[in-house]
Amino acid sequence: MDAIMKLNGVVNGIVWGPWMLTLLVGTGVYLTLILGFPQIRYFVFMFKEVFGNLGKKKEGEGTISSFAALSTALASTIGTGNIAGVATALHLGGPGALFWMLVSAVFGMTTKMCEVILAVHFRERDELGNWRGGTMYILEKGAKQKWLAWLFALFAFLASFGIGCAVQSNSTAEGFFLGFGIPPIWTGVAVAVLTALVIVGGLKRISDVTTYLVPFMAIFYIIGGIIVVFVHIGEVPAALSSAVKYAFSDPMAMPGAVAGWTVKLALTKGIARGVFSNEAGLGSAPMVHATAIVDHPVRQGMYGLFEVFVDTIVICSLTSLAIITSGVLTGKAELSGAQLTLSAFQAVLGGTGTMILSIGLALFAFSTILGWYWYCETAGEYIFGARAIPGIKIVWIIIVFLGAAGGTLLGDAAAFLTNLWDLSDTLNGLMAAPNLVALLLLSNEIRRLVKDFDAKKKSGALK
Repeated sequence: MDAIMKLNGVVNGIVWGPWMLTLLVGTGVYLTLILGFPQIRYFVFMFKEVFGNLGKKKEGEGTISSFAALSTALASTIGTGNIAGVATALHLGGPGALFWMLVSAVFGMTTKMCEVILAVHFRERDELGNWRGGTMYILEKGAKQKWLAWLFALFAFLASFGIGCAVQSNSTAEGFFLGFGIPPIWTGVAVAVLTALVIVGGLKRISDVTTYLVPFMAIFYIIGGIIVVFVHIGEVPAALSSAVKYAFSDPMAMPGAVAGWTVKLALTKGIARGVFSNEAGLGSAPMVHATAIVDHPVRQGMYGLFEVFVDTIVICSLTSLAIITSGVLTGKAELSGAQLTLSAFQAVLGGTGTMILSIGLALFAFSTILGWYWYCETAGEYIFGARAIPGIKIVWIIIVFLGAAGGTLLGDAAAFLTNLWDLSDTLNGLMAAPNLVALLLLSNEIRRLVKDFDAKKKSGALK
């Protein structure tokens, strides 16, 4: 295990290192420029599209509604990264990490939109009649790079069991243990059973559950976060100012600075945790957006814009402000991850804060398990064929249990969780390279589709 983790550390340093992070953000900047800043041009239309069509039946091919696809994608992206990942970025890089997290999110909105556009454009039906799409189909059908498509599918398949399953079930168990003292092994049993009941029904049942669960859990957490920030409302201007100032100048000059803060760490950790949270550039969410019933690929792209906006610019910012304004970032330097966020909520809400964060962490993680299952099935079906789907479901349920209870069963929960996170983080990052290649190779196709959508909207052919 030591040798594996040492090798993983080397690979992780590459996939989440400066060059890859530059490519991730740089791709977003490039696409933003050639498409004329779509995150600004479509900002109002984005909200009209998402909320103006609720309950309306759309024309077009697909399996589930655009909002159901968005909910399933948000179920995957709104996860432990919004609570534990954000806190870790601030702990390692200081307040400046918030600035770089938001910068990456602004350009990540365009990246996610483009991923979704291509996924819908190149989607196809599988042998069972299900709509499938995503980076592997984009690379094979659009870029004519089947070997790279297969490589992406392999990375996505392996990453799913880590970042989308084991890590999330572990966080669910942690949430219930922190809030209610429930032993992880019993949480593992409960979550495995609930997961089985949902995924056995396929995409439609997954989307049905997430359509109700995601809005509830997001509003639940956002209200708690707003209360924490509102109590410290007078500290918000200083918090925002420090985020901007220490993104460019030495964070060690900040009163109460924690040893180790640097501009480089603020930048790299801010971008990495932002991408980890919203998954823009990784190619995961397009696999479910490709199943949406929609009349034009760019229309579904609006839901991609909205996904990053809610995940990072709203929820991650709220977590960051709660931590910075409450003073726990400098006052409790020994804390990191979910414990740091928990401390910020407890400082204002006491036991209620513990309950809000525990339930929020558990719901975020459980919803991610459901959303990422579809990514795992899509990647696995691409590699092994439809006959592998029943086996994938069985393995997924087993990993859900082991992720929650593994630390208890092995006797070293801290080492188990650390290794799990590190391996998952690397596999998640490996997905980015083939996906970014696809976006860059097909950037002209994206631009053509966006121009076509704008022209049809202007002529009235599309509403």
